[in-house]
Amino acid sequence: MSIKLIRSATLALGAISLALAAQAETIRLAIGTQDTTINCATGGLLIRELKLLDKYLPHDGKYKGVTYDVQWKNFTSGAPLTNEMLADKLDIGSMAEFPGAANGAAFQKAGKKSVFVTVLSGSTLGSGNGIVVPKDSPVTSLSELRGKTISVPFASAAHGMLLRALKAQGLDPAKDVNIISQAPEVAGPALQADKIDAHADFVPFAEAFPYRGYARKIYDGAQSRTPTFHGTLINSDFGRKYPEVVIAFLRASIEADRIMASDPEKYSELIEKVTGIEAPVSYLFHGPLGLQTREHAFLPAYRQALQTAIDTLRLLRRTDTTLDAGALIDDSYIRAAYRQSGLNYDAALKASGAEVFKGRDAVTGKPITDTRHLAGIWVKGEAKVRHYASVNEAVGDLARLEKSGKTARALYVHDLIHHIKLLGSLAWYTVDAKGDVSAFLQKDAAVAYAAANKGRVVDFNGLRQSLAGK
Repeated sequence: MSIKLIRSATLALGAISLALAAQAETIRLAIGTQDTTINCATGGLLIRELKLLDKYLPHDGKYKGVTYDVQWKNFTSGAPLTNEMLADKLDIGSMAEFPGAANGAAFQKAGKKSVFVTVLSGSTLGSGNGIVVPKDSPVTSLSELRGKTISVPFASAAHGMLLRALKAQGLDPAKDVNIISQAPEVAGPALQADKIDAHADFVPFAEAFPYRGYARKIYDGAQSRTPTFHGTLINSDFGRKYPEVVIAFLRASIEADRIMASDPEKYSELIEKVTGIEAPVSYLFHGPLGLQTREHAFLPAYRQALQTAIDTLRLLRRTDTTLDAGALIDDSYIRAAYRQSGLNYDAALKASGAEVFKGRDAVTGKPITDTRHLAGIWVKGEAKVRHYASVNEAVGDLARLEKSGKTARALYVHDLIHHIKLLGSLAWYTVDAKGDVSAFLQKDAAVAYAAANKGRVVDFNGLRQSLAGK
């Protein structure tokens, strides 16, 4: 064989070796989740537990022969997740708009860039964050916390909500209350031991602590009418290098959302199995007309929420970033994921977070068209929540169920003013002259409504006694 042929063969073999080496590339995909922040489930827990990501990761074109090293890491809040993203230990992470703003600012300071690529869940009103007090506390409203100690996870969405809520009440967060930093796992025992006067927290602890019986919710973020959301951020360098991988993750998130919508009770049970957050609490968020809506579209309200978070960080002098919400959002990936999933992203934007309830009354069997007094009962041992057109019907059916030996895991009602789902056993109620019942989160709201409608105010036990006496 001639030297020329040998050289040609050697070059050919070298090219083949390089091609094989490229095809044998291992792509690390490190994903930070917040499992106990249950409204992030469609961007983490469900994708992981149901192995949805494997269905969408690309294996053709430049990804032919690629091996994926998918790493999952769970966090209890956004700040430590951000630290690991900055250290290049994570490529993708999910958190709320407030820590997300801090994430973007930290990346900018480090000469890097991160962006939100999708919304996972949110409330255009602000529901999801909330404030609780010990169960036997005499405090029934935020204004009564002057001079009291309030704990909150610092740099969280709940922290931003607390500061805005106090100012709306005319309270100076720096002078009129004592705000201390506490993670939810510390705040729970502190509430039980009456070591704090109140605690502000993000999803789902303002609902989980009351459900567990040692706290009472006195304020919901919906009262501030300031939008809030949780979403997913990526390291922009990773997105530029592997855009198809990011899109694959988002397609898995879209499927997780569809699965959750199809059977919120079943997948709330899965969330409980993985996290310990009780299924009836998860259902408060993921069930129909829940405290938040699951969606992927960057609605104008969510863009404003992110801008408010950035402005709040500046106000607190936690950052001098020049970022704005537009620079911290890149919806090109979710648009591509929608197209590949056969969905219309622009139509999702126009939906504006609206949700239409479809269900029948468990007593009459008739479709429920007016949801202002919607109620529900999750009976122990039953796979589905029973729905009712009125609180009256739900409480009446609860009595019949208990007489037959059944127990309720939870009873749900909806606040008449803010239209947020509540745990029925902890709500306040008005009974008007006709005997019609309305539910409220706050006692003072119930008192005002009763005065205007010639009604009376009762708690849940009082309501049961009242209806049983009819």
